[in-house]
Amino acid sequence: MYTKYVIFTSMACLFDYITWRGDLCFSDSPFNPVDNIIFSQLSYLTLDGIVPGPEEKKGISIALAVRIYNEKLKDPEFKQSSIFKEDSDLIRALGASRRFGNCQLFGYVNHVDTNREVQFSAVCVYTSDGHCFVAYRGTDSSIVGWKEDFNMCFKEVIPSQLEAVTYLEKMAPKIKGHLRIGGHSKGGNLAIYASSHCGKKITRRITNIYCNDAPGFHEKVLSGEGYKAIKDKILFFVPQASIIGMFLEHGSKYTVIKSSESGIMQHNLYSWEVTYCDLVRAEKSTAGSRFINNTLKEWLKNIDNDKREQFIDSLYYILNAADVKTVTELENAWFSTAGRVLKTLGTVEESKRKLIKQTIKELFNSAGRNIDTLLKEK
Repeated sequence: MYTKYVIFTSMACLFDYITWRGDLCFSDSPFNPVDNIIFSQLSYLTLDGIVPGPEEKKGISIALAVRIYNEKLKDPEFKQSSIFKEDSDLIRALGASRRFGNCQLFGYVNHVDTNREVQFSAVCVYTSDGHCFVAYRGTDSSIVGWKEDFNMCFKEVIPSQLEAVTYLEKMAPKIKGHLRIGGHSKGGNLAIYASSHCGKKITRRITNIYCNDAPGFHEKVLSGEGYKAIKDKILFFVPQASIIGMFLEHGSKYTVIKSSESGIMQHNLYSWEVTYCDLVRAEKSTAGSRFINNTLKEWLKNIDNDKREQFIDSLYYILNAADVKTVTELENAWFSTAGRVLKTLGTVEESKRKLIKQTIKELFNSAGRNIDTLLKEK
């Protein structure tokens, strides 16, 4: 058998991994955490009209999906639907490799319902080692997607979690072999929730659950028997400066990995550092990550569920009234968007404005009480 000698340097990313290991099938080089982040990232691609849905029996190889994807990119509207600028390069690299090109994609779903405040997408991937990776998409750039995430602050369960369970129970009987479940950001949360709430027959088929920098859960979820049954199967990864992954409680240990970015940008899987068969480990999270973690946990502890709900609903109302549709819009047109938001804030009733100010004030107070986390590190 041909042996590939690999020389890798620090700050290598998943594209380097595809170059290094792309000629090796999963039977030659076993599935590892880097494959996990690749499939978790793949779930972010717009695959409408390319990958068959849950009702269809056939799948499509990644190599063939690339050809259709490239044709669709000629449509400006389809091109603008990309969440990450590197996604088109990713699917092309996967399609050109021996390791990933023949992997079969199937069961693709993607929908956003602003009325129910739900954003849900998932896809299944057959690998050549007798497994199927069920990949749940994380939060896209839509405001409704982020609103659903923040609803976790006061809700035991959110709509996309229920859909994740329904999806897994619908797809599992159609899948041959063992199951790997995973996702990034909210997708990692959905992977754990679906695995802990599906039927026992499905649970027994799950070998690993990959949670990549995902927010946690309501305490009732963690105390349930379903979670206890799958807890030992969870592989939870967070970057050193994790913020999203520190949100709420997880009930399981996490592994800190290195990223080539800093701050919130470490949430991006394309920045995670890799070797030829693993993610690069770090000794501990940054002081900034621990500071934010302590601040948010104390802040939420001091605010009851009703106030959390009112605060988040009020902010969502303001953004909607200001006609803000995506997080990207907030980033790219900050000054004009901020002007609309402030103008809308002036029309909100006094009781809601007072609640927003008081809640934000409490956040700053919590930050002040935890500032020693940063000072001690220095």
